[in-house]
Amino acid sequence: MAAVERGPPLVKEVLDMDIQSRPSQPHWYERYVQPCVAELLGSTLFIFIGCLSVVEDTGGTGRLQPALTHGLALGLTVAVLGDISGGHLNPAVSMAMWLVGGLNITMLIPYWLCQLCGGVLGAGLAKAVAPSERYVNASGGAFSSITADEQIPAVLGGEIAMTAFLILVACMGAVNGRTKTPLAPFCIGFTVTVNILAGGAVSGACMNPARAFGPALVANYWDYHWVYWVGPMVAALLVSVLVRLLLGDQTTRLFLK
Repeated sequence: MAAVERGPPLVKEVLDMDIQSRPSQPHWYERYVQPCVAELLGSTLFIFIGCLSVVEDTGGTGRLQPALTHGLALGLTVAVLGDISGGHLNPAVSMAMWLVGGLNITMLIPYWLCQLCGGVLGAGLAKAVAPSERYVNASGGAFSSITADEQIPAVLGGEIAMTAFLILVACMGAVNGRTKTPLAPFCIGFTVTVNILAGGAVSGACMNPARAFGPALVANYWDYHWVYWVGPMVAALLVSVLVRLLLGDQTTRLFLK
């Protein structure tokens, strides 16, 4: 009789323990809205700083000022916002992350929209604070490396190679389980700096369709704009195949799942 009377409290304790052991699901705002806000804010700040560094670039520094500014701004932004959204700030990175399993497909289009809107806002802020003469001379930070059709193969190849390097660092440093590192934000930033120093004279080292789209829209400069979309997106596809088939561990390689 005593055992029967103690039954309900024991059952209640077991149920309470089961409920407490279950991990709490994040709120829908943290799963869907907050990451998009982080991508919008991060893209705005990164592209504002990037465009302003090009507009205000002094003649004696060459590619050093834009290279350091873009790399440091990206590394800091990813470090601060990475735990919220992943800190992609780049449509090509988001596509690669989706392809290697680091982003849910339901967030891909919202990420792209936020990144592009952030690019426009950042470029607009740069136009608002920069002297008009310098802004016009620098085409608002838009990419103007291509002046003739003969340059397209070299520029396109450079964009594919440099973006592939960037995306490989992002995927292996932030998603792949065996190579993931807390230094990934700064590795990503250093990669951008190295790419601009090495290939800035070839293509401008865009590596980011949002970085190309924002100033192109604000400054109304669309010459050969398509190259800065095709190059990074092709690189995203190539790196995704490389990670999925060859370099990834059990969390990212297709045939190990």
